Amino acid sequence: MTVYFIGAGPGAADLITVRGHRLIERCPVCLYAGSIMPADLLALCPPDARVVDTGPLNLDQIVDELATADAAGHDVARLHSGDPSLYSAIAEQCRRLDARGIDWEVVPGVPAFAAAAATLGRELTVPGVAQTVVLSRVATLSTAMPPGEDLRTLATTGGTLVLHLAAAQIDAIVLELVAGRFTPETPCAVVAFASWPEETVIRCTLADVAERMHAANVTRTAVIVVGDVLAADGVGGTDSYLYSADRRRGSRH
Repeated sequence: MTVYFIGAGPGAADLITVRGHRLIERCPVCLYAGSIMPADLLALCPPDARVVDTGPLNLDQIVDELATADAAGHDVARLHSGDPSLYSAIAEQCRRLDARGIDWEVVPGVPAFAAAAATLGRELTVPGVAQTVVLSRVATLSTAMPPGEDLRTLATTGGTLVLHLAAAQIDAIVLELVAGRFTPETPCAVVAFASWPEETVIRCTLADVAERMHAANVTRTAVIVVGDVLAADGVGGTDSYLYSADRRRGSRH
């Protein structure tokens, strides 16, 4: 039997992979990560499935649920919002499943930053503007950031910066980013609850973002994007070589 760590996507129930959809429909046990899981996805579970909200559970209790299902011969759909490769805490679950000899598999999903970029209608890597995307967060009550991953350092890359799990710290974030390579005039955007009906979008500059977020009461479940790629029409960018008339066709290299 297998525990499937499924990326449930950013919120909209139809932003899930076909593989993830099919697994939810057939697994007799489903564990999902708290209140940010759309009800439409949970409705895909079999009528007699055991469906468990892991929000109130600690790590050992979650693993015990997975082990109990495995002992009963049941596959498990373990749902995490977005994509399991980002801030999902699956690593610690997988280590414990390995120790118990329980098989597991990761099913990718649509990450929140991709949904936010789609809402903004912006490519995060515009030729001539930025070809690097830095995905990060800030330290609050959660795990501390490793040395060298502070915002002031990350701001020196010159690429597009995308912050998850950071909305409540926006005032401190702005100070750190401006102390790095960004300026108060750097374009900035915030997408809260990307793809949900209550989606909120803020487009501004670093100088204005804190005030705008406070006014809109955006304090959680938000993606913050900072960088010149957000400027209208990718100002300053060049056309990609991929579709250039000077490029020899028939090769993807």
